[in-house]
Amino acid sequence: MTTNGNSPAKKDYSYLWKHEDYWAIWMGLTILIIGLFVFFSSTPANMDATIAKHNAVMAEEAKKAPFKTLEWYQASDAKSSLSVSSIPLIKSFNAYASRPKGWSDNPMASFYLSEADAKAKSAAAAGRYDTAKKATVAALADAKTAQAAAATAQFKDAALNKSASDKVENWRKARTAESRAKGAAETKPYNLIPGMIVMIIGLGLFFSVGMYVMGKSVSQFMMGFPVVFLLAALSYFLAANSSLRAWGLEYVLWAILLGFLISNTIGTPKWIMAAAQTEYYIKTGLVLLGSSILMGKMLLIGIPGIVVTWVVTPIVLIGTYWFGQNVVKMESKELNITVSADMSVSGVSAAIAAAAACRAKKEELTLSVGISILFTAIMMVVMPMAIKAMGMHPVLGGAWIGGTVDSTGAVVAAGEMLGPVARDVAATIKMIQNILIGVMAFCIAAYWCLRVDTSRACEADLSFGGAIRQIWDRFPKFVLGFIGASVIFSLIHANMQPDAARIVIDNGIIRGFVAHLQAWFFALAFVSIGLSTDFRELGKYFKGGKPVILYVCGQSFNLVLTLAVAYLMFFIVFPEITAKLMGK
Repeated sequence: MTTNGNSPAKKDYSYLWKHEDYWAIWMGLTILIIGLFVFFSSTPANMDATIAKHNAVMAEEAKKAPFKTLEWYQASDAKSSLSVSSIPLIKSFNAYASRPKGWSDNPMASFYLSEADAKAKSAAAAGRYDTAKKATVAALADAKTAQAAAATAQFKDAALNKSASDKVENWRKARTAESRAKGAAETKPYNLIPGMIVMIIGLGLFFSVGMYVMGKSVSQFMMGFPVVFLLAALSYFLAANSSLRAWGLEYVLWAILLGFLISNTIGTPKWIMAAAQTEYYIKTGLVLLGSSILMGKMLLIGIPGIVVTWVVTPIVLIGTYWFGQNVVKMESKELNITVSADMSVSGVSAAIAAAAACRAKKEELTLSVGISILFTAIMMVVMPMAIKAMGMHPVLGGAWIGGTVDSTGAVVAAGEMLGPVARDVAATIKMIQNILIGVMAFCIAAYWCLRVDTSRACEADLSFGGAIRQIWDRFPKFVLGFIGASVIFSLIHANMQPDAARIVIDNGIIRGFVAHLQAWFFALAFVSIGLSTDFRELGKYFKGGKPVILYVCGQSFNLVLTLAVAYLMFFIVFPEITAKLMGK
């Protein structure tokens, strides 16, 4: 092709800044680069030397005694106290990005606490704090006495060692209780409303840059964005209620329900719909999520975790799709594969990737997400209760939750109900499973192009190169940002001393900066899903209840297979890894 008869035409790269997926990548990576710059330029003074000193103490104490001594814990605590979260810029950002706080009988306390009320709360907790401090002092004295007795016996007396270990653990528990009491006794006043106003303006302008370049109306977007943001804030407010939180009702459910309420009663006004940019928000959030999916973390549970996710998940995905087509007789193949991916891989993010790969309708994606949210809310509460009732091992329970509960947040919440071991196993399993999003989307795109939707451009060029081009056209490009962020942060993490990486990357960039924005982006996306959903349009997809039947049957298969494989891997094939996870 030529432009003037003899000059080759220039390749058009405008898609790199006019396509929503690429904008999600650019915006996500911009946030991550800012985080890297801010935190790496503000590391604690002599951090490496301080870490080395405390590690030396811990190593010496580990050689000396068969249990973790007072000195070991004191060195560990001193090391853990190193933080980059005190950076003034980050402290200011976190104040603005704060989500509504927990409340019970006073809704206003979620957003505002006066100085007088803060002093009253502090005074009410002062007595408990004094009691907790005295308990810590007494527990420390007991621990010192017991540890000295064990040392006198050169740590060869099992009974004395057990007594010292128990007393040290009691001291740790007393310190934890004291820390909580101290927080209540030092309650500070707060006012989140000015910060939320800044966030409305800041995030609105942030996302409007992409809207402008992509050729969409910035004025309409900025007019509707405050409403979408306030609904997102309201979802966090409802989830922060102590009674609702006890039922495990997360902000995700409230965000979608609030949007549903508007769209299916008065109807979502067009000026609000302009800001209900579901995929724009969530794709940017997923690029940020990639920074926390570190390759090295997979080594925490090794091969068993990989088998539980990378073997079971494809089997469930393919099996559920086959079941939907041949048994349930789903009319829409796109709805079938989207529900299957949502249920088998990792919930909403997988549903979006699958829907983009097969070009499912927005209503089909919404239906899949809605079913997922409903059952995730149920499983998040019921599964921990069932696991406790059965007396299941925490490693097995965590692996079961991580491989079956759709939402990453719900996985962590459900695992937390079972304790720290189950929580960490569940979260790691889910992170390993999340990596399959890109692979799954690519495979669906390839299958759809070559086998399902051959009536489109695929028919024009069935060569290998043509097929690859069609697959690439269908591949959700934002997944590249997700994978790229994961690889970059994994490399950075791998080239740092582990404790330094925990301080700067895990507790700093990810938890201290990225997680706050990611949480808001997801809330905006879920509200947008609700605002964009009209149940009258969804009615035709519920004919005979087929989508629900597909999800229930597929998830049942997933629950049984995941539990069986997790038991096989963690207790039959690799029991030593399970023992290591339990600290034995």
